[in-house]
Order: sequence, then C-alpha cells, then structure tokens
Amino acid sequence: MSVNNKYNIVAESSQSTVVTEFLRDEKRATSYQSEAELERAFIEQLKTQAYDYLSFTTEDELVNNLRQQLEKLNDFTFTDNEWDNFFKNEIANPNQSIEEKTATIQEDHIKNLTRDDGSIKNIYIIRKDNIHDNTLQVINQYTTEDGKRSNRYDVTVLVNGLPLVHIELKRRGVPIVEAFNQINRYQRESFWAASGLFEYVQLFVISNGTHTKYYSNTTRSQHIKDSHEGGAKKGKRTSNSFEFTSWWADATNNPITDLMDFSKTFFAKHALLNILTKYCIFTTDRLLLVMRPYQIVATERILSRVEVSTNYKKLGTVEAGGYIWHTTGSGKTLTSFKTAQLASRLSYVEKVLFVVDRKDLDYQTMKEYDKFEKGAANSSTSTSVLKKQLEDPNTRIIITTIQKLDRFIGRNTGHTIFYGHIVLIFDECHRSQFGDMHTAITKSSFCWSCSIIYCLIEARSNGGGLVKGL
Repeated sequence: MSVNNKYNIVAESSQSTVVTEFLRDEKRATSYQSEAELERAFIEQLKTQAYDYLSFTTEDELVNNLRQQLEKLNDFTFTDNEWDNFFKNEIANPNQSIEEKTATIQEDHIKNLTRDDGSIKNIYIIRKDNIHDNTLQVINQYTTEDGKRSNRYDVTVLVNGLPLVHIELKRRGVPIVEAFNQINRYQRESFWAASGLFEYVQLFVISNGTHTKYYSNTTRSQHIKDSHEGGAKKGKRTSNSFEFTSWWADATNNPITDLMDFSKTFFAKHALLNILTKYCIFTTDRLLLVMRPYQIVATERILSRVEVSTNYKKLGTVEAGGYIWHTTGSGKTLTSFKTAQLASRLSYVEKVLFVVDRKDLDYQTMKEYDKFEKGAANSSTSTSVLKKQLEDPNTRIIITTIQKLDRFIGRNTGHTIFYGHIVLIFDECHRSQFGDMHTAITKSSFCWSCSIIYCLIEARSNGGGLVKGL
C-alpha cells in the first residue's frame, strides 16, 4: 500500500495519556515482598506523584472528607441541611444501583442542589472540562462492618472524595486472579454496605507486584440454558470476568506490568483523570468499558493530527491526514467511535464522517455506535439524506458509504460544505477505498478543508494492538 509511505509519525506531547516509551527502573524490587510491604511501597510511590495520603478507615471519615472535597471543587460551602439532603438524594440514594452511580460519573456529573433559600446551584461531582481541578487522594485498609461480613480493603484512590479506583494487592508469587476473586467477593459482600459509596468505583487494579492489570467495574450477563444434567435453570447471571482485564503498556505496545512502573504511568495524575473522564464508555446496555492503551494512543494521535493541521493551516493536504493500523479483533470500532465523539466536540470541527465500504456495513456500524451512545451518529440511507445531514448544523457525526459520498460530490459541485472543516475517517481503507471512488473523493474540492484519517485492518497479529500509524 503505497499510501502508507506518504505519512510521517506525529510528534507526541509529554502529556499524552499513554507514555511514548517507558524505560524501566532497574532498581525496582524483584525479591519477596509481603502484601503489607508492597502496599506501603505503592502508597509511597503515589505520594511522590502528588496524591494526598489520608489515614482514615471509617465511613464517617469518608463521608466528611467527601463533603470537604466537593466544597473545594465547587468553591461552595454546604449548610448542614443542604449537605444532608444532597448526600441522601444525589450521592447515597439507596434506590440507586451501581449502573445509576456509574451514570453519575460518566454522564450526569453535574447535579442540582436545592439550597435552603430555594435557589438552585450546580454541583460538580467531577470536572471534565479541566481535569486538574480534581483532587486525588489515597487511603488504605478501609474497613466496613455493615456488609455480609467485615472486610478490609487494600488501597483506594479517591477523586474529589469519591472512591473511583480500587487496588487489590497480593504478595509476589501469588497469582493475580486471587486479587480479582477477592474484589468479586467484596462486591457481593460489602461494597454496597452503609452509604454504598464503593459502588462508585469505576476501575479496578489487581497486582502481585510483578504482574499488574486493570479493568472496569461492570457486569456482563451470561445466558444460562436449561440443563437437566446440571440442574441449571434458564435465565441470566451477572459477573465480572477475568478475561476482560487488560495490561497497561506504552505507546509502542510494550506491557508495563511491575506495580511501581504501572504506578508511574497509569496513575500519573493526567493519565488517570483522562482515562476516567475521556476513555471510559458507558454503553446503552449499561456496561462500562475502559479503553486499552493502544486504543487511547490511536485516538490521541488522530486528534493531535487534526489539531496540528488546523493550527498550521494544512487542511486538505497529505499532512492533514494519516492512518491507524489495528490488528483484527483489537477494538477498531470502539477506537473510531471515541475518536469521532471527541473530534466532533472540537469547536473548529463542523462534521465527522465515518466512511465505510459495503452498502450494509453502515447499518452495522450504526448499530454498534448506538450501543456506545444512543443517537451519537446518524446513518445516511440515501444521497439526499446525506445532503440534508451535511447541511444540518446539529448533525455532528455521520456514518455513510463511500458510494454515497462519491455520488454527493459528483452532484453538488461548489456546495458550501466543501469549505467547512470536515474530519473524514475511512474504515478498512485497504479495500475498495483505494479505487476510483477514493481517488475522486480525495482529489475533489470536498477535501480542501478536510482532515483525512485512514483506519486500516490487517489480519495478522502483532501483540493484539496498534501495529503502526500516525
């Protein structure tokens, strides 16, 4: 594919969520460490990264700290009555499920407070517009007595006072699946206890010091068929599955498995807050997905290329585009959706077009996009519908086929949309997109002000992630 040779690697900012290339500390511990020693070392590392350490272990202390942190975040002081009502109705409402609490963090992070004088004030639970307004704290050995049994949790990261990341540790040599199983037990026995604040946890991290993985706090339904032999009844059961845990890695897809190395990268303040506020997706099926490092790298490199080409007035040139190469089964649709979503929110981008090849694939992609966010994208069923969508300022993401886009261009020479800032994302462009229609599109005036991103799929495997690209 000669087109690949036209594009150069994009320079990366030091503030990228995924570190460009991680150089391991040769002094890191490899000998025996007890769980307590590993926990102390981990907390000390977080403290060097400007996490505030708190020594409390009880529910009252957790709730009091939450109030203080929300007051700090919102530059506002609750009266006791206001806090009591807000806490009971908006944060610790016993009628809210884990899914509803996850929705609070991912979709509904600005709540209404009815003040004592009857006025309404917006209260931010987490700031997504300026992530560094949020406060990160770390606690350990938090104890709950109100569940099915007494439990003591290893390490928890609080974001504005809410437990959003929980870390369970095992001593070196113990399989990390034991930490995973322990978290599942906590979910059954005590995360829901008392005020249920631990049901706000978005991410779990499990480690034995040598191996470290992360995963989202979600449950996946498993259908159970009738079985006369096993006595099982038809229905559903929900559980977290170890197969959905992920390794963290640098931008070259080299795994970062040691806990201290993981802490320096994944738990870097800007990285963790970006993951929580940008790179988690709460689907319409009420599943919380967290992106893998190569997906985040791909998304950020595309957005960087769009920004750079805009600032340096390179739109419509080869330098304004690039390609992302995913291996089969590595989550390209999720990457393309998140890229389209974030690009569509840029003030200088008017439209994002996700261009697919086959006639039926746009409906398949539409269905998948709809699972990520209902109504996030519009599928054009005809060239006339595509024209209306391109002219509608409220339609930000459009899924269309290359055939329809080609017909639109041929029939609408000089259309004003040709002078707008459009981001084109081509799906599986090693197929017919490199034929006559693709050539016609890229050479037309439609691309005078475009950023063109090619999303390539290659069947071979190379670590299950990003092979190469922008």
